[in-house]
Formats: sequence, C-alpha cells, structure tokens
Amino acid sequence: MKLVTSRVALAALLLLTGAASAHSAPKTILVLGDSLSAEYGLSRGAGWVALAERRLKSDNIDAAIVNASISGETTSGGRTRLPALLEKYHPALVVIELGANDGLRGLPVAAAEANLRAMAAAAHQANARVLLVGMRMPPNYGRDYADKFFAMYAGLSKELKAPLVPFMLEGVADKAQLFQPDRLHPTAEAHPIILANIWPSLQKLLKPR
Repeated sequence: MKLVTSRVALAALLLLTGAASAHSAPKTILVLGDSLSAEYGLSRGAGWVALAERRLKSDNIDAAIVNASISGETTSGGRTRLPALLEKYHPALVVIELGANDGLRGLPVAAAEANLRAMAAAAHQANARVLLVGMRMPPNYGRDYADKFFAMYAGLSKELKAPLVPFMLEGVADKAQLFQPDRLHPTAEAHPIILANIWPSLQKLLKPR
C-alpha cells in the first residue's frame, strides 16, 4: 500500500512540475518578414525586431523573438517557409511582415493576398495568434495598384480577425533623411519609429487570451 501511495505521489509531483515548467516557459514570437525586418544595411541589433526584443526584456514580458526574416522575401517565399518554422518553434504569435517585394515587382495583388491568407491560416491552425504588418506602394506604381495593394491588408485583417499595423513606415516614408542611399531601406534612426508603430499591437497580443 505504501509503494502504491508513493508512486501516486511521485506521479502527481511530476505532473505539477511539468505544468509549472510549461507555464513558466517564455512565449515565442516568430517574425516572418523581408529586408525591412532583416536589418538590411544596418549594424546587427539596430533593427526594429532587435529593439522589440530589448523592449520585452525591459518590460519584463516573458517572450522570446525568432527573427526568420530574409531580405528579398516575397509572400510566396514566406508561405513556403512558414510550415517548417511553425513545426520548429511552435510560436504563440506570428508577425507577418511581407508583401513589399511583391508590390515592388508589380506582382498581382490577388496572389499576394492568397499567400498572406494561407500564412495566417497555417499560423492559426498551429494555435498561434497573427499580427499583420501592412505596407504602401509609392505613387509611381499607379494609383489603382497602390490603393488595391494597401487595401489588401485591411481586408485580410477584417476577414481573418487578425490585428493589423496599417503601415509600418508611418512617420518614416515621407522623410528622406530616414532612408539609406537606396531610398528603399530605413536607417537605424528610423527603426525606433517603426517599433513604435508595431509595439502597441504586439504588446496587446502577448496578453493572456
């Protein structure tokens, strides 16, 4: 009888220990983006993702960031890579910052929209929340295309019930001094502004459901 009781007590202790470990494990935030999130042309640690990681620590938020962003990435490339990333990291939150390269190449908006929808669906299927990060195209791409491209994010946000940062370069895009010589990639000085655009939505999604 004592042996059985000991085994039951041991099993209960192991269950409690496992539950405590799971509860204390930090949440993982997966950032799936392009050069705007991959620190293109910047010193390591100067981009908004690295700044967000430091903010998490300073605010004592128990979460870790995996930056899976690649310069030049399109929505098609992100859609292809995401399943393996979900399987590897089991994120609680997926930040999808993609579409700019589709737009700059003049690719069909419908194709980008389908890819973003598929990525959000895959993340939700893996029990991860989704934050969409929107982008605008320069006016020289034509008013019709630029409007449809920008509206794509708001439409998906409403359809998927996923929070949206409407334009990650708000407060940056109209300031030439905040861009590198290529006029496409923000300087290090711009990234705190980018984080300020993204942080409120990011922080809100990290709260318990």
